[in-house]
Amino acid sequence: MPASPSTARAINDRLALSLLQQEGPLTAGQLKQLTGLSRPTVADLVERLTVSGLITVVGEAGEQRRGPNARLYGIVADRAYLAALDVRTESVSVLVSDLVGRVLADGSVPVVPEEGEAAAVGQAVELVERAAKEAGASGDAGRLHTVGIGAPGLVDPATGELRDSAGLPAWHRGLVAALQERFPQARVDVENETNLAALAEQREGAARDRDTFVLLWLGSSCGAAVVLDGSLRRGASGGTGEIGFLPVPGTTGLPTATDCSGGYHSLVGAAAVVELAGECGVGPAGATAASLVAEAAADAPHGGAGNRATSPDGAAAGHRPNPAHVRFLDTLADRIALGVAAVVAVLDPGCVVLGGEIGPAGGAALAARVEARLRRMSPLATEVRAGALGGAAVLRGALLTARERAQDELFAAPDR
Repeated sequence: MPASPSTARAINDRLALSLLQQEGPLTAGQLKQLTGLSRPTVADLVERLTVSGLITVVGEAGEQRRGPNARLYGIVADRAYLAALDVRTESVSVLVSDLVGRVLADGSVPVVPEEGEAAAVGQAVELVERAAKEAGASGDAGRLHTVGIGAPGLVDPATGELRDSAGLPAWHRGLVAALQERFPQARVDVENETNLAALAEQREGAARDRDTFVLLWLGSSCGAAVVLDGSLRRGASGGTGEIGFLPVPGTTGLPTATDCSGGYHSLVGAAAVVELAGECGVGPAGATAASLVAEAAADAPHGGAGNRATSPDGAAAGHRPNPAHVRFLDTLADRIALGVAAVVAVLDPGCVVLGGEIGPAGGAALAARVEARLRRMSPLATEVRAGALGGAAVLRGALLTARERAQDELFAAPDR
């Protein structure tokens, strides 16, 4: 059945707003060309969106043009402010942006869980308050509209709340409630960090050409995010991708319902990677897992000793990599491939992105090694890529989801 006039107007308005979000400021003529709508229809929607305070004139298209047809219309960026948080076990990072996603303020703070839940929550809330003030998103003139939080652990798909998971600090759950209390006018949403990283890699990173893929998060913890046919899959309890609990060969035991130390985590988590580097003679002592992997990947970009290729950092042809670096990368790729093969056998995603801090640190050198091992283990063709956004993926994903949810509300038809 044909849409009612009000529904048609709402569809046209949302289409125009989406184009302004994607393309930046446009003239009425450009909106007409991109939407395929008639000139009177475009004129009506421009007037409607201007009166509603969603768009405004931001300039003119070219010095040679004058008059109404040259006006550039853009989204009113300060109509809403957004905050994105990346909540780790011992730190919190924040970004504050306007409605079009321009970052206005950022910051991070270490958190000492031993000082107690109240102190940890207080530090995190103060960080958000400072960033919001710096961005102009405090007081009556400008307030936070949506707060997106990325955190480790399970998010209940029915309630949207962070579940009380074993091994995670209690202050994570307290922070969500504290932010809602401090910013009562804002919508506060929490999502699993790996899921947000996958969304960011799909929109802005290594998976932009993929609507089906799996992101494997490799950092202090490990996890996986599953995107099938463009949709993020969370599972019945929000636990899709809890790959750290996957039983695999090479561990000292089996995982339990409350402890993943006997599972895949014990092979590829940051602590295990640092230990492996030490066993292979890769140093220095005290270095992070990501820096150790990056050092080895820069030295041994493609294969074993005797490799004649030019390395990504410009090393001369004929460079012979340190055998310790080769052994370290090869063994790490063996370990990573165990979990990837299990995921591929069940989901057949066609593409796996190695994310977190460790995946991008290993770059093409680590990804190629994992892919080569996967070809030997699985009949399903699967491309393995290094993540492009690294540790920043969680914040970017939180900001993207916060912006989408704010726009869903602000761009909705008035009578909806």
